[in-house]
Amino acid sequence: MTLFYIYLIVLEFCLIAGMYNYTHLSNGLIIINILTIVTFNEELINLYIAINKGVKAPVYHIYSIIEVSLTTLYFLKTIGINNFKLYAAVVFIVWAAIGIANIIFLQPIPVSLDIAISKAMRTGNNIAAYIDNKAPYTVIIGAHYDHLGFGEDGNSLFANAVKEHQIHHGADDNASGTAALIEMARRIKKNKKKLHHYNYLFINFSGEELGLYGSKAFVKDQAIDSTHIAYMINMDMVGRLNDSTHALTLGGVGTSPVWAEVVNMGGSDFKLNIDSSGIGPSDHTSFYNAGIPVLFFFTGTHHDYHKPSDTAGAINYAGEVTVLKYVQKVVTKMDKENVKPPYVVTKQQSIGKTSFKVTLGIMPDYTFETGGVRVDGVSDNRPAMKAGIKQGDIITKLGDNKVNGMQTYMEALGKFAPGDKTKVTVTRDGKEIEMPIELSK
Repeated sequence: MTLFYIYLIVLEFCLIAGMYNYTHLSNGLIIINILTIVTFNEELINLYIAINKGVKAPVYHIYSIIEVSLTTLYFLKTIGINNFKLYAAVVFIVWAAIGIANIIFLQPIPVSLDIAISKAMRTGNNIAAYIDNKAPYTVIIGAHYDHLGFGEDGNSLFANAVKEHQIHHGADDNASGTAALIEMARRIKKNKKKLHHYNYLFINFSGEELGLYGSKAFVKDQAIDSTHIAYMINMDMVGRLNDSTHALTLGGVGTSPVWAEVVNMGGSDFKLNIDSSGIGPSDHTSFYNAGIPVLFFFTGTHHDYHKPSDTAGAINYAGEVTVLKYVQKVVTKMDKENVKPPYVVTKQQSIGKTSFKVTLGIMPDYTFETGGVRVDGVSDNRPAMKAGIKQGDIITKLGDNKVNGMQTYMEALGKFAPGDKTKVTVTRDGKEIEMPIELSK
């Protein structure tokens, strides 16, 4: 092999010195390449494989320099250029380009990183009030009072939240629930002569937006004994009752058989969307997991959800009072019966188990029940907006996956990864529209 490389170097030197028949020599180099394959010489074959895979062995440098130089010279001679300086300049440029390409694409680049992980600690406070009627069971009524601040934790749906540093007011989410809780405490205290068969614990939870931290901590730190808790009512986003649809989501209905009667107590004031599961995106989940029957009142999402535009001016105050009267009816009925509702484990919805890495960037209408997922709002600069999805569209298909409701919508999202491109089908004004979409986190 050593003689082989010496031979090639001599050929190269002869070419540079002008002592050549360039056609014969270049053809000879091609023949050598062919012989590498057909001779079954293990060293030659390994060398050839190394060269063609871009492996940087010492022999590769010698061989490749000669091969590229001869090829360059052959090309220049073919087009009639015999200037040696030009030849040298071209070879230099070719090898400089190859060297840069090797550095960028072929060579591993050692990187030294100093990584520090800091544990961010925050202190949140739950705020509670208690009416002690010396009763054997206690009713818990709760609402979270935290929101997003300036959106610095990454959960804002406002496209320029961090850059513009705008306050996220959270009038509906969840000043509406906080106000409803205070008013419920006032009404129960005022009617203590009628509502005295239970003790009543009113809790404003902190840390809900970051993961139900406040309610989880309360259940754990207070060592809540479910045998002494009658039930829990949670009010989260109860300030945007739609005057046209009167849609209200009532969650946790399956956590106790007594809630079947509660469903009918709303009368004609609401079009109820019943969710039997005790698991949901709010603080009642923490109490359900502790073995306590729960009810969850929710008027639905909207285009201001998790944006600075969720302000007091958009609250439906009369609608919230109607919701509050419904809650009071439930509390009054249960206090008269003076029993501890039996707890039932509900079927765990797969929506709580499904993990998905992408979102469309929409606010779904949770009260929509006629097939598909109706879009209640579209987030700025997110996949849905870029694809052309509009408020009011009904999503019926994502890729090859049919969407019949929130459950199948979440299951469909779980099949995609960031960067995947597919098609989304929506119904708009009675017409079916298919549009391409690229999914992201």
